[in-house]
Amino acid sequence: MNKLIEYCNDNRALPLAIISTLVFILYITLILSRVSACYTLDAGSNSLGLSFYYTKEMVQSFFELRNQDQLICYSQFLKIWDSIFALIYTLMYASWIAYFLKNKNLFLIVPILAMTCDWAEDYMELLMLETYIKSNFISETFVSLGSGINSTKWIFSTFTYLLILYGIIITIKNFLLKKYLKCTNKQ
Repeated sequence: MNKLIEYCNDNRALPLAIISTLVFILYITLILSRVSACYTLDAGSNSLGLSFYYTKEMVQSFFELRNQDQLICYSQFLKIWDSIFALIYTLMYASWIAYFLKNKNLFLIVPILAMTCDWAEDYMELLMLETYIKSNFISETFVSLGSGINSTKWIFSTFTYLLILYGIIITIKNFLLKKYLKCTNKQ
């Protein structure tokens, strides 16, 4: 029975990982690049969440460089498209972790925590943006919370990448070990 469960898990995880990776790539190229065009500038940062941290001055500059329509577009981007993106990348990373690190489902919490931090950071950005649009003010508290959550997101993302890398190394090692044992048993 255990062999059947392992077989089913192996055969589900790899197709899901491949499909979710294709969805991830298509979402970035076909959707994110288009919906972010309304607030993207030729020079400077085009997303606060892509840096490891941010300061009040960075947020102020980010907002001041954009007009009202661009800020509203950025708000919509955070509410809809970036939230969907977090769900897609979490599914992709979790699928690869499930494939490479079989029966270690506890590790799936790492990309889920990264997604949760991404959503929380987006919420903090939306609070900063709403305050800025209404009163031209940026709360130092919101910036600190948003930046801290953003840094935590990147830490969880780094752990996610390391887990996948570890899984790839273990998979290659096991494959080579099996090949070696087959060769030595034939002699």
